Amino acid sequence: MNMKLTARKSVTGFLLVLPMMLGFLALYAVPFAMVVANSATQGIASNLRWVGLENIRRLLHNGLFRLAFANTAKFLLVGIPLLLVVAYSIALVVKKYAFQFRAIRSVLLMPYIMPLVGSVVLVDAVFSPAGGLAELAQALGLPAADWFHSDLAFWVVVLLFLWKSTGYGVILLLSGLATIGESQYDAAELDGANAWMQLRYITVPQMWYSVYFTAVFSLINAFKCFREVFLLGGNHPNDSIYMLQHFINNTFQNLNYPKLASASIVLFVVMSAVFALLYRWVLKKEEMLG
Repeated sequence: MNMKLTARKSVTGFLLVLPMMLGFLALYAVPFAMVVANSATQGIASNLRWVGLENIRRLLHNGLFRLAFANTAKFLLVGIPLLLVVAYSIALVVKKYAFQFRAIRSVLLMPYIMPLVGSVVLVDAVFSPAGGLAELAQALGLPAADWFHSDLAFWVVVLLFLWKSTGYGVILLLSGLATIGESQYDAAELDGANAWMQLRYITVPQMWYSVYFTAVFSLINAFKCFREVFLLGGNHPNDSIYMLQHFINNTFQNLNYPKLASASIVLFVVMSAVFALLYRWVLKKEEMLG
């Protein structure tokens, strides 16, 4: 009787998990296998032939890919640390009030939830040749900067990313700060610890996982900025903001599937390595505390 009951529970459990397994195979495993296969082949139908890593080798020697990869890496290396610093600072300042007044959290999330068109219109109204900054420069008798067609475009994208994503980062960090008991700060204050010492020895050591997840979500949001950049600059914007998304999108439009698959594989490997290194760094910080 017990064996039948155990078998029935096992079958029931398997049937409950089966839809998720099928969904994973259909939506992730099979498409990923097709991408890997496309990255290692050339030709179509009967002319299809195996070339191994040749497509990736050609991709790494492609000038446009190198430009896109360098710009994307620069954008991430500049934008994400800036976001973490700004979001962390804001979270520390508003943590005493954010949980009392929900309006603060709503205001922080407004840029993040703003529709795509609204963000583009706002950026255009500020940085276009007839926008607010151009009019201000004219009123001050200064030459107007060409924000969209010069290297300054890079900093426009960085500012756009910070404006849209900082509030979301603050919310994530506030969630981490909420897990730190006030009793720890009270005890430290009784022992004579000032605000800086409390931040260094209480807040920062207990926030590594929150910082990690904020960095991960910021990385995802950074790639979402392509939508605004694409609408503002098109398929071929200024060289300073030609990102990997532009390269992949243009390659897709040209129906060059081996190159598209190779670019996707390289991006997947690089991003996996970045996530792994970040997580390992967080684990080391936790081990040092333990």
